Amino acid sequence: MSDYGGDDGGDGNYDYEPQEEVFEDADPEEIPDHYEGEELAEGESYQPPVTDDNIIVSGDPNAGYAGKVMEQSREKKVPNDKRTTTPYLTKYERARVLGTRALQISMNAPVLVDLEGETDPLQIALKELNQKKIPLIVRRYLPDGWYEDWSCEELL
Repeated sequence: MSDYGGDDGGDGNYDYEPQEEVFEDADPEEIPDHYEGEELAEGESYQPPVTDDNIIVSGDPNAGYAGKVMEQSREKKVPNDKRTTTPYLTKYERARVLGTRALQISMNAPVLVDLEGETDPLQIALKELNQKKIPLIVRRYLPDGWYEDWSCEELL
């Protein structure tokens, strides 16, 4: 006996009648205007609309013209001689750098210090940080949208 009160004879007795799926052609007047338009040529793809400020109206912001986006982000970089943040590695940056470098080492990245029998990737990353040999750059974003890049060799 099933939980729903019928016998499990498998004869197909249901409390409802299964409906057949009916597919009808859509009325052209019901199709929204944004679906209508010119046919795309072979090999051509739809691109989301972009305003004059290179802001994508809808969809993924990375789907727009990448060249202009990269130029804009380079324009927001603070030159190294005009950086305002301190040259000290914060505890959060330190944790991120050590974790990233330990992951790289565990994935067989070249080690930049003498191992001296060390096998733990985190200990190797600590040794590299102490000797200022980690080849990573810390990017600090400022409240106005600009950013500063600091190499791990520069940070104390």
